[in-house]
Amino acid sequence: MPKPEQNLSRRAFGGAVGAGTAAAVGLPASGAHAVPAASGAAEERPFHAATDRRAKRPNLLYILADDLGWADLACYGSPHIKTPNLDRLAAQGVRFTDGYAGSSTCSPTRLSLYTGRYPGRTQAGLEEPIIERSTVGLEPTHPTLASLLGRAGYTTAMIGKWHCGFLPDYSPTRSGWDEFFGNFGGALEYYSKLTSDRIYDLYEGGTPYKDLRYYTRVLTERAGEFIARDHDKPWLLNLNFTTPHWPWIAEGDTEEAKRLENLVRELPLEQAQLALAHLDGGSLAKYREMVEGLDRSVGEVMRALKRSGQERDTLVVFSSDNGGERYSDSWPLTGGKYALLEGGIRVPTIMRWPARVDGRQVSRVPVFTPDWTATFLDVAGARPDPNTPLDGVSLTGYLLRGEKGPERDLFWRTREERALRRGKWKYHRAAKARFPHKNGKDTLYDLEQDQREYADRSAHEPHLVAELRAAWEKIDAGLLAYPT
Repeated sequence: MPKPEQNLSRRAFGGAVGAGTAAAVGLPASGAHAVPAASGAAEERPFHAATDRRAKRPNLLYILADDLGWADLACYGSPHIKTPNLDRLAAQGVRFTDGYAGSSTCSPTRLSLYTGRYPGRTQAGLEEPIIERSTVGLEPTHPTLASLLGRAGYTTAMIGKWHCGFLPDYSPTRSGWDEFFGNFGGALEYYSKLTSDRIYDLYEGGTPYKDLRYYTRVLTERAGEFIARDHDKPWLLNLNFTTPHWPWIAEGDTEEAKRLENLVRELPLEQAQLALAHLDGGSLAKYREMVEGLDRSVGEVMRALKRSGQERDTLVVFSSDNGGERYSDSWPLTGGKYALLEGGIRVPTIMRWPARVDGRQVSRVPVFTPDWTATFLDVAGARPDPNTPLDGVSLTGYLLRGEKGPERDLFWRTREERALRRGKWKYHRAAKARFPHKNGKDTLYDLEQDQREYADRSAHEPHLVAELRAAWEKIDAGLLAYPT
């Protein structure tokens, strides 16, 4: 097996597969189009908490898509992708227009969900993302959503993509989840389950599990089986799909899947890595198939929840780990995966809890991944660890008690970019080599007026720029430094 340093570097690999996104940073992924009103938008009303409701501790279901763009669902304005099940989920709960991922790549966002903290608080969070067979991961001693909920009496399970370290040192079951069924790495071929370094990557616990059916189908069935059990305690299920992450394989594409499998097995390692990234494949039509397949899977899981009689008392959140790639759509936002522009970090975010929250509501309060960690712990009556304080803020006051939405700064950091949002203002700086038209300088955008981040207001608001820069640098000073 090749050593990690023999693989393409994270920057080189990300640059290769994400080049289309970065190059087209100023353009919508599928060409300019007028955004129709979101499905059911005419019936949506601004969010208002139902403060007279009471309920028992809920089950907690967090469904995470992989590289799904902000405008890839019909209820977020997609003109050509049909997502009736996710639209229905949004209609039954709250659709967040300003929901954000914890980072612009896979591993850091997942770490922010699992820990409720900025990725830069952990060594693993400095990897953007963690590459195949890396020697870093989420330390088992670090408190997690699962370990804290477990102490509060919850059964915990993860089904799907972990991407926070590899065996034997790192795994969900070493970090508080009672059970795990899924893949450890960042990407795999949907049928063969091969990763870019030719490793079979489907496990039950720490044991390889043989199933050569379409991966999204396998995960959907497993989730349904977990929900259907006779549970004697409330539960947490992290359901982490790899859809619609490349390779661009929809269910039934067995011939193309076999072609990619052969390339991964036969080519020299560097070429095999790029082969799995499917640079010679995919299309808007294929991407639509994948997203619509994801939507059907979410529908199946929701029907399993309803059959089990637990629908009313289950808090469901659906989101994505970051913005989309090549065939994704983020209009009217700019940027995509790897970028801290809005299209790289603003993602579809839907929440439903029938026992406590009314449907057909829309919220424009900015929220991000670690907030859901804090919220889940709060509604479950679980206490955060005082030695690892959360960076997310519980939304229960806003969602359940009628309080104002949290007013705080949202912070992001990567090796090449910095960003901070305060109210309507977005502070951003990127390396000149990444976005030449931004000149590598501090920029400021009014997101209420300019979601596309083109009208730089820094010259008009120099004192605000200085204030937001200082706020960003204060948070950054408390994080781990990137290795040189």
